[in-house]
Amino acid sequence: MHRRTLLAIAASAPVAGCGFHLRGAPDFAFNSLYVPTGGTSLNKDMIRTLQGAGGRLVVITDPAQIKQAEAALELFGEERTRTVVGLTTAGQVRELQLGLAVHFRLRDAHGREWIADTRLARTEDVSYDESVSLAKESEEALLYRNMRTDLVQQIVRRLAAVKVPR
Repeated sequence: MHRRTLLAIAASAPVAGCGFHLRGAPDFAFNSLYVPTGGTSLNKDMIRTLQGAGGRLVVITDPAQIKQAEAALELFGEERTRTVVGLTTAGQVRELQLGLAVHFRLRDAHGREWIADTRLARTEDVSYDESVSLAKESEEALLYRNMRTDLVQQIVRRLAAVKVPR
């Protein structure tokens, strides 16, 4: 038992020495944020992520209460792309590139931009085989969902990096 404790301490010492620490809850420069519920699943993912992030941020989704929010996040939707990047000698598709782009902007209650209109994008390459097209459709849906989750996390990090002018 004593030996396991010593091994655990010894194994964690290099990580502690390099300054590593868990990210924790983001600290936003504003206390309340309006995020519209309509639109794509991007909006729903953003609301769910912000509400689950912990901390003191109040997420307002009711348009009637927008005036109570210190800031408003505008999500202009997501743009999916599906491009053929590889063909066989017979002209059959062998590789695709999936893309997902989002546009967003952050404004304060007075309409001043804290984050100007910003475009974030992700791409993923995926092989394709017509004989297992149903499985490939499921794989594409999973890749799009993972890209959307990553983009939502990137937006949250950018929101946390905002410095509010006083």
